[in-house]
Amino acid sequence: MEKIKSTTVLAVVHNGEVAIGADGQATMGATVAKNHVKKIRKMLDGKIVTGFAGSTADAFTLLERFEEKLNAYGGNMKRASIELAKDWRTDRYLRKLEAMMIVANKEETLIISGTGDVLEPENGIAAIGSGSNYALSAALAMKKHATHLTAEEIVREGLTIAADICIYTNHNFVIEKPV
Repeated sequence: MEKIKSTTVLAVVHNGEVAIGADGQATMGATVAKNHVKKIRKMLDGKIVTGFAGSTADAFTLLERFEEKLNAYGGNMKRASIELAKDWRTDRYLRKLEAMMIVANKEETLIISGTGDVLEPENGIAAIGSGSNYALSAALAMKKHATHLTAEEIVREGLTIAADICIYTNHNFVIEKPV
């Protein structure tokens, strides 16, 4: 049985604000399985917003583990991310999970991968998933040449461009900002 996967998640830090968004498409092989999947989650009363790409069941397992780490480290997002990445890489069960995450608060955005990476994007833009390169390219151009746009507007337009190009990305967006 084929796994349900494929998506685009984009986070932007711009003009003192952070926004993260994702499309709503879940794909099984070459077929759209669902059009309105919510791949963005709020944690710690909205102070941290997460987005995931990859296998949905795997992503939910990682989201639960991340929330446990947040609680264990007093809401320190960077520390929780590093501890999750260490567990993800070394734990025999977690190592098999196929997903990636973007986590964001008002100050920073991080990409967490199963290879033990916790990456803070240099340009304030993070993207994961099948349409990530399209969304990232669009967001980079807008951040550089359309500085009047808000972080949320850049995320929306970046996702729109990705959805126009990537067959695994649709136009049903959920966009959130950490409080």
